Amino acid sequence: MDPQALVLGLIQGLTEFLPVSSSGHLGLARAVMGIGEPAMAYDLVLHMATLLAVIVYFSSDLLTLLVEWLYGFFNKNARNWVGWRFGWAVIAGSAITGPLGVLLKRWSEAASMNTFWIGGGFWLTALLLGSAKYIPNGERPVSVWNGAAAGLMQGLAVMPGLSRSGATIWAGILTGMSREEAFRFSFLLSIPAIIGATLYEGRDMGGLGAFFAALPPDWLQGAAIALCGGILSLFLLRRLVMGDKWWMFSIYCMLLGTISLVFSIMGA
Repeated sequence: MDPQALVLGLIQGLTEFLPVSSSGHLGLARAVMGIGEPAMAYDLVLHMATLLAVIVYFSSDLLTLLVEWLYGFFNKNARNWVGWRFGWAVIAGSAITGPLGVLLKRWSEAASMNTFWIGGGFWLTALLLGSAKYIPNGERPVSVWNGAAAGLMQGLAVMPGLSRSGATIWAGILTGMSREEAFRFSFLLSIPAIIGATLYEGRDMGGLGAFFAALPPDWLQGAAIALCGGILSLFLLRRLVMGDKWWMFSIYCMLLGTISLVFSIMGA
């Protein structure tokens, strides 16, 4: 078995959804353990595995909200339903995330190999998570404004060390969502982002044959680990966000940020 493939799958699965930045963890792991840049094909497989984790976890919500959104095109009363608002909020957020992610792609790739920038991203995540404790719990319904704010933070979170889930949940809470709705919206918003990023990265792979040929031997086991780890981390994060205890991740990110900066000073 290829230990690198399994390690990367475990890191991706456990950290993709927790507010601790999977890209920051992967970049730090490469610096500390001397692991090279993962093959793009395997990186895409891991992202699709974590996408599947979101779909499995939110399957009931996804079906209900999608039906309500589609029904809103034929029934004016349905435009007051939650699904109608969610649908347009996700579209608004995705419209901002996509171009911003493409714009920052070159910088994020360079920063992922630089422990100084990774450390700075972890510290920014820590500040966001710590400040969320002092934001009053709101009851404002999901709207295009909420979606745009979360989409902006999701786009910025292509930078390593800045947690996508942490940044988008923080944006939702800041714009008046309840913690429950911010959690749910954050991960529904991630679905088009992951699909878009996967298609964007995979467009030059050269067909399915070249794609599978580029995968490491134990890619399927790594993907399974990423899927299971992703579902587990979603259950854990929901409990912590609802209990207002996700500030604990702030301390964790401070420690990792400090370690990253120390490695940077040491030339790692």
